[in-house]
Amino acid sequence: MEILVVEDDERVSDALSAFLARSGYSVHRATDGAAAIDAVVPETEAVILDLGLPDIDGIDVCRRIRAFSGVPIIIATARSQVEERIRGLHAGADDFVVKPYDVRELVARIEAVTRRSRTVPGLGEPRLVIDAQDVYIDITNRYATVASTAIELTPKEFEILEVLARYPGVPVPRDRIIREVWGTDWSGFNRSLEVHVGSIRRKLDPNSLIETVRGLGYRLAVS
Repeated sequence: MEILVVEDDERVSDALSAFLARSGYSVHRATDGAAAIDAVVPETEAVILDLGLPDIDGIDVCRRIRAFSGVPIIIATARSQVEERIRGLHAGADDFVVKPYDVRELVARIEAVTRRSRTVPGLGEPRLVIDAQDVYIDITNRYATVASTAIELTPKEFEILEVLARYPGVPVPRDRIIREVWGTDWSGFNRSLEVHVGSIRRKLDPNSLIETVRGLGYRLAVS
């Protein structure tokens, strides 16, 4: 797997890159925002992005990468404020870790955000499709249209839709979605889930496929 590490602190970049290499990843590095944007190629399978870059704020880098690529992005930064997490998720990030972090946890998060994007459906596996309210979402082939116009969904947004699509019309608890999408039972991801669901809803607007089930979670409003 090819990982792009975007980090201007050489010591942090060296240590992280060495650990990822020992874990079997192919690592590419960038020390500023402009270089990071240029370094994202079709072969890039995940981006580890620091926010405190010398030329372009990491949130803007995330937004620019997301404008042309669906590559999973994990923000890794010393900024711990909830508002920064929300800004990052709104910009298209798939996950967020706060420095100092355990590199083993970071590797687990990399695996979580890329798991489904690496999955190739088996021979004869049925396609998982949502076709309702002028919205067509092919979860298996990872594309979506609204009124026949393509829309861009991030890898994490697709993962959330996939969980809901497996139980059409049935309420899915928040903790189950978090467990399947983020690979954890930590309730701290509730806010991240809300932000991602809000982003999906805006992209599907004016349709209301995702309904909130008060006190429980979400469901797809399909028959």
